[in-house]
Amino acid sequence: QVQLVESGGGLVQPGGSLTLSCVASGVTLDHFAIGWFRQAPGQEREIISCISMSQDFTYYTPSMEGRFTISRDSAKQTAYLQMNRLTPEDTAVYYCATTPFSGCTTRQYDYHDWGQGTQVTVSP
Repeated sequence: QVQLVESGGGLVQPGGSLTLSCVASGVTLDHFAIGWFRQAPGQEREIISCISMSQDFTYYTPSMEGRFTISRDSAKQTAYLQMNRLTPEDTAVYYCATTPFSGCTTRQYDYHDWGQGTQVTVSP
């Protein structure tokens, strides 16, 4: 059974940084591309970034490119999302998800397994 567990969320001041982790079990993470998504209150879930199975391609939503960095560590079965220069608009629940597609896909329905999410709150 595939399980994805996010961690690293919390309360941070504007301009601060956080690194989110997504640990996978029940699956070999190398066999999947990984996406990070977020859902703010009252808004639809949106993609932040994705990284291909072979790590040779990444995608970032344009509004987040340059502030967020996605990465993965096969040995640790873990994906990461480094977030810098956070603003209150980044407040949301952040999710990781896996897709069996080798490439990076922005379509949420391509992602079959999801974590439970971790709350990120950016506030003074």
